[in-house]
Amino acid sequence: MAEDTTQPSATETKPAKNKVKKKKPKGKQSTNTANPATKRGTPLGYPKHPVLKCLRIPQAVLENNAGKECADREAAKFASIGWSGQTAVEISSAIKYGLFERPSAGKVKPTDITRRIVKPQTPTDKVDAIREALLRAPLISDIYKHYRGENLPEESSFLANTATETFKIPADRVNEFIGVFLEDLQAAQLLEEVNGKKRVLDITHMPSEVAGVASITTDDHLKKVSKGVTVEATDTCFVMMPFANPIGGYYATIYEPAIKKAGLTPVRADTDIFATGKIIDQIWAGLKRAKVLVAELTGRNPNVLYELGLAHALHKPVVLISSNEADVPFDVRHVRVIYYELTDPFWGEKLIAKVAENIVSAIKTPNEAIQFPKE
Repeated sequence: MAEDTTQPSATETKPAKNKVKKKKPKGKQSTNTANPATKRGTPLGYPKHPVLKCLRIPQAVLENNAGKECADREAAKFASIGWSGQTAVEISSAIKYGLFERPSAGKVKPTDITRRIVKPQTPTDKVDAIREALLRAPLISDIYKHYRGENLPEESSFLANTATETFKIPADRVNEFIGVFLEDLQAAQLLEEVNGKKRVLDITHMPSEVAGVASITTDDHLKKVSKGVTVEATDTCFVMMPFANPIGGYYATIYEPAIKKAGLTPVRADTDIFATGKIIDQIWAGLKRAKVLVAELTGRNPNVLYELGLAHALHKPVVLISSNEADVPFDVRHVRVIYYELTDPFWGEKLIAKVAENIVSAIKTPNEAIQFPKE
C-alpha cells in the first residue's frame, strides 16, 4: 500500500511543474525585449552617417576584393572592421547613398558612384558622384530640394522645425540628422557664402550624369510635396511683378508654367483682370481671391512692394523670388526667398520647378510663407 501511495504523489509533481511553465510565456516576452529594433522603434529612413564617413567599407571592397560582391561580414573584414550592430548600420547608410548595391540577399557590391569618388577620372568626377549620392539618399535629398536656391535659416531651430514637422524626422533624432545633412552639403560643395549667409546651390539641372538622376527626382519631389494638398479648379495664384521687359517677360516663360505645374490658375493684373475702373480695385480683388501669391522682387518695383504689403495685411501666403538679396526688403528676409542666377544656363528650368514646389508648400504649410500669421 505504501508503494501505491508514493507513485501517485510523484506523478502529481510532474503536472505541477508543467503548469508553471505554461503560465509564464517568457518566450514571447523575452524575444520582444531582446530585439533592439523594438526598443529603438521604426528603423531610420535616412542615412545615419555622412556620405564620406560610410565610404570606407565600399572602398575596401573595391580595392581589396576587386569590386566583386561579397557578404556583409566579409565586406567588414576587407575594411579591417569587426562585425557589430554599428557596422551593419554603416553598411545600411552606404546602401542608402548608393555606394553599395545588393546584387542578392545578404551580399553587397560597390557601385559606380563609389568608383568615381575613390578613383575619379576627371576633375569633376568626385564632386559629381558625391552630389549624386546625396540626391539618392532618402530624406537628405528631400530637405536639400526643399532649400535649394534658398538661404538656410539663420536660426537652427527653424531648420529643426522643418525637419520634424514637414519631413517627420523624430524629434530625438533631429540634431543627428541635421549634422549629417550639413556635412553632406559641405562634402558635395553645395553651400556658398552670400552676404554672410549660407545659400544652398541648385544642381537639379546639370549637364552631367547627375542631371539624369535630378530630372527624375525633381518631379518626384513635387509629387511628395503635393501629398495631402487639395487644389480646386477655381483656385488662383496672383503674380506681383513688373510688367516691363525683361522681367515682365518671365510671366509667360517662368511663372505661368510654374503655377500651372502646381495645379493653380495664374493671374496677373495687366493681362488677366485689367478692366474699366480703378486698377487698384482689380488688384485688391485679385489679391483677396488668390489662394497663394508670387512676388518677383528683382528691381524693387514700387508697385510690387505695395501689393506685397497688401498681401501681408491679408495674411496671404506669398512665394518670394529675387535674382539678388539686395532687392529683398530687409523685413522679409527671414521668410523663405527663392534666389536665381541669370548666368546659370539652366536658371529658367530650375526656377519653374522650384516655384511650383514652393507654391504647393505654401498651401501645405502656410506659416512658412505668411509674414504675419493670424493668432
